[in-house]
Amino acid sequence: MSLMHIIEVPDPLLRAQSAPVERVDDELRGLIADMFDTMYEAPGIGLAAVQVAVPRRLLVIDLQDPDPVAEGEEEGPPVKRPHVFINPEILHRSDARKTYNEGCLSIPDQYAEVERPDIVRARWLDQDGKQQEGEFDGLMSVCLQHEVDHLNGVLFIDHLSRLKRDIIVKKVAKARKDREKAAIL
Repeated sequence: MSLMHIIEVPDPLLRAQSAPVERVDDELRGLIADMFDTMYEAPGIGLAAVQVAVPRRLLVIDLQDPDPVAEGEEEGPPVKRPHVFINPEILHRSDARKTYNEGCLSIPDQYAEVERPDIVRARWLDQDGKQQEGEFDGLMSVCLQHEVDHLNGVLFIDHLSRLKRDIIVKKVAKARKDREKAAIL
Protein backbone atom coordinates (compact mmCIF):
# COMPACT_ATOMS: atom_id res chain seq x y z
CA MET A 1 0.00 0.00 0.00
CA SER A 2 1.06 3.58 -0.39
CA LEU A 3 0.65 6.85 1.43
CA MET A 4 -1.32 9.58 -0.26
CA HIS A 5 -0.94 13.36 -0.05
CA ILE A 6 -3.57 15.00 2.17
CA ILE A 7 -4.71 18.30 0.69
CA GLU A 8 -5.13 21.29 3.00
CA VAL A 9 -7.20 24.48 3.12
CA PRO A 10 -7.58 26.55 1.02
CA ASP A 11 -7.46 23.87 -1.73
CA PRO A 12 -10.70 24.41 -3.72
CA LEU A 13 -11.25 20.65 -4.07
CA LEU A 14 -12.16 20.60 -0.35
CA ARG A 15 -15.21 22.72 -1.26
CA ALA A 16 -16.40 20.42 -4.06
CA GLN A 17 -19.33 18.01 -3.87
CA SER A 18 -17.98 14.46 -4.14
CA ALA A 19 -19.49 12.20 -6.81
CA PRO A 20 -21.07 8.85 -5.92
CA VAL A 21 -18.95 5.72 -6.17
CA GLU A 22 -20.21 3.83 -9.22
CA ARG A 23 -18.90 0.34 -8.39
CA VAL A 24 -17.12 -1.46 -5.62
CA ASP A 25 -14.16 -3.32 -7.14
CA ASP A 26 -10.51 -4.16 -6.47
CA GLU A 27 -9.38 -0.70 -7.58
CA LEU A 28 -11.67 0.91 -4.99
CA ARG A 29 -10.52 -1.55 -2.31
CA GLY A 30 -6.92 -0.53 -3.13
CA LEU A 31 -7.87 3.12 -2.64
CA ILE A 32 -9.51 2.20 0.68
CA ALA A 33 -6.33 0.43 1.86
CA ASP A 34 -4.21 3.45 0.85
CA MET A 35 -6.61 5.78 2.66
CA PHE A 36 -6.32 3.74 5.86
CA ASP A 37 -2.51 3.73 5.60
CA THR A 38 -2.53 7.51 5.05
CA MET A 39 -4.94 8.12 7.93
CA TYR A 40 -2.97 5.96 10.37
CA GLU A 41 0.32 7.60 9.36
CA ALA A 42 -1.06 11.17 9.71
CA PRO A 43 -2.29 10.18 12.44
CA GLY A 44 -6.06 10.61 12.34
CA ILE A 45 -9.30 8.79 13.06
CA GLY A 46 -11.20 9.65 9.87
CA LEU A 47 -10.44 10.48 6.25
CA ALA A 48 -12.68 11.31 3.30
CA ALA A 49 -11.51 10.46 -0.22
CA VAL A 50 -11.72 14.12 -1.24
CA GLN A 51 -8.99 14.88 1.33
CA VAL A 52 -6.59 12.81 -0.77
CA ALA A 53 -7.79 14.55 -3.96
CA VAL A 54 -10.26 11.82 -4.97
CA PRO A 55 -13.67 13.53 -5.02
CA ARG A 56 -15.76 10.36 -4.53
CA ARG A 57 -18.30 9.60 -1.78
CA LEU A 58 -16.02 7.37 0.24
CA LEU A 59 -14.68 7.69 3.76
CA VAL A 60 -12.82 5.61 6.31
CA ILE A 61 -12.95 5.80 10.10
CA ASP A 62 -11.06 4.01 12.85
CA LEU A 63 -11.44 5.23 16.42
CA GLN A 64 -8.70 2.75 17.44
CA ASP A 65 -9.84 1.49 20.81
CA PRO A 66 -7.10 1.18 23.41
CA ASP A 67 -5.87 -2.37 23.87
CA PRO A 68 -7.30 -3.76 27.12
CA VAL A 69 -4.53 -4.04 29.68
CA ALA A 70 -4.27 -6.54 32.50
CA GLU A 71 -3.48 -5.00 35.85
CA GLY A 72 0.22 -4.26 36.19
CA GLU A 73 0.93 -4.50 32.42
CA GLU A 74 1.87 -1.69 30.07
CA GLU A 75 -0.67 -0.51 27.52
CA GLY A 76 -0.11 -2.04 24.10
CA PRO A 77 -0.78 -0.52 20.69
CA PRO A 78 -4.38 0.49 19.97
CA VAL A 79 -6.70 -2.13 18.51
CA LYS A 80 -7.70 -1.15 14.99
CA ARG A 81 -11.43 -1.14 14.27
CA PRO A 82 -11.64 0.05 10.65
CA HIS A 83 -14.95 1.19 9.19
CA VAL A 84 -15.54 1.85 5.49
CA PHE A 85 -18.46 3.98 4.28
CA ILE A 86 -19.18 4.07 0.55
CA ASN A 87 -21.89 6.50 -0.62
CA PRO A 88 -22.93 7.24 3.00
CA GLU A 89 -26.22 8.98 3.68
CA ILE A 90 -27.28 10.35 7.02
CA LEU A 91 -30.93 9.37 7.33
CA HIS A 92 -31.71 10.90 10.72
CA ARG A 93 -30.10 13.28 13.20
CA SER A 94 -31.22 13.44 16.81
CA ASP A 95 -32.53 16.66 18.31
CA ALA A 96 -30.13 16.18 21.23
CA ARG A 97 -26.83 17.91 20.54
CA LYS A 98 -23.31 17.46 21.82
CA THR A 99 -20.17 19.59 21.63
CA TYR A 100 -16.85 18.01 20.71
CA ASN A 101 -13.37 19.46 20.18
CA GLU A 102 -12.81 18.69 16.48
CA GLY A 103 -9.71 18.77 14.35
CA CYS A 104 -9.05 17.88 10.73
CA LEU A 105 -6.13 16.46 8.75
CA SER A 106 -6.84 19.09 6.05
CA ILE A 107 -6.63 21.87 8.65
CA PRO A 108 -3.51 20.69 10.50
CA ASP A 109 -2.96 21.37 14.20
CA GLN A 110 -6.17 23.40 14.60
CA TYR A 111 -9.05 22.44 16.88
CA ALA A 112 -12.35 24.01 17.86
CA GLU A 113 -15.52 23.13 19.76
CA VAL A 114 -18.27 22.12 17.30
CA GLU A 115 -21.84 21.32 18.26
CA ARG A 116 -23.52 18.50 16.31
CA PRO A 117 -26.45 16.11 16.72
CA ASP A 118 -25.54 13.48 19.33
CA ILE A 119 -26.97 10.48 17.45
CA VAL A 120 -27.22 9.79 13.72
CA ARG A 121 -28.70 6.98 11.67
CA ALA A 122 -26.89 6.27 8.40
CA ARG A 123 -26.99 4.01 5.34
CA TRP A 124 -23.91 3.09 3.27
CA LEU A 125 -22.22 0.37 1.27
CA ASP A 126 -19.39 -1.59 2.87
CA GLN A 127 -16.18 -2.53 1.04
CA ASP A 128 -17.90 -5.66 -0.32
CA GLY A 129 -20.66 -3.51 -1.85
CA LYS A 130 -23.29 -4.68 0.66
CA GLN A 131 -25.78 -2.14 1.93
CA GLN A 132 -25.55 -1.40 5.64
CA GLU A 133 -27.56 0.73 8.03
CA GLY A 134 -26.75 1.69 11.58
CA GLU A 135 -27.10 4.18 14.39
CA PHE A 136 -24.09 5.91 15.91
CA ASP A 137 -23.49 8.06 18.96
CA GLY A 138 -20.55 9.63 20.73
CA LEU A 139 -17.25 10.05 18.90
CA MET A 140 -18.34 7.75 16.05
CA SER A 141 -21.36 10.01 15.39
CA VAL A 142 -19.15 13.12 15.42
CA CYS A 143 -16.55 11.56 13.13
CA LEU A 144 -19.13 10.26 10.65
CA GLN A 145 -20.84 13.67 10.45
CA HIS A 146 -17.46 15.41 10.06
CA GLU A 147 -16.40 13.11 7.21
CA VAL A 148 -19.80 13.23 5.44
CA ASP A 149 -19.50 17.02 5.61
CA HIS A 150 -16.24 16.68 3.63
CA LEU A 151 -18.12 14.80 0.90
CA ASN A 152 -20.46 17.79 0.67
CA GLY A 153 -17.70 20.42 0.54
CA VAL A 154 -18.18 21.46 4.17
CA LEU A 155 -15.32 21.81 6.68
CA PHE A 156 -15.63 21.74 10.47
CA ILE A 157 -14.62 25.41 10.56
CA ASP A 158 -17.83 26.22 8.63
CA HIS A 159 -19.70 25.42 11.87
CA LEU A 160 -17.81 28.23 13.65
CA SER A 161 -18.27 31.99 13.70
CA ARG A 162 -16.65 33.90 10.83
CA LEU A 163 -14.10 35.37 13.26
CA LYS A 164 -13.00 31.97 14.63
CA ARG A 165 -12.91 30.49 11.10
CA ASP A 166 -10.75 33.36 9.78
CA ILE A 167 -8.31 33.04 12.70
CA ILE A 168 -7.88 29.30 12.05
CA VAL A 169 -7.37 29.78 8.29
CA LYS A 170 -4.73 32.47 8.96
CA LYS A 171 -2.91 30.17 11.42
CA VAL A 172 -2.84 27.37 8.82
CA ALA A 173 -1.52 29.75 6.15
CA LYS A 174 1.20 31.04 8.49
CA ALA A 175 2.24 27.50 9.47
CA ARG A 176 2.43 26.54 5.77
CA LYS A 177 4.66 29.57 5.02
CA ASP A 178 6.87 28.71 8.00
CA ARG A 179 7.21 25.09 6.76
CA GLU A 180 8.07 26.29 3.24
CA LYS A 181 10.62 28.76 4.60
CA ALA A 182 12.22 26.04 6.77
CA ALA A 183 12.40 23.70 3.77
CA ILE A 184 14.33 26.31 1.77
CA LEU A 185 16.88 26.81 4.55
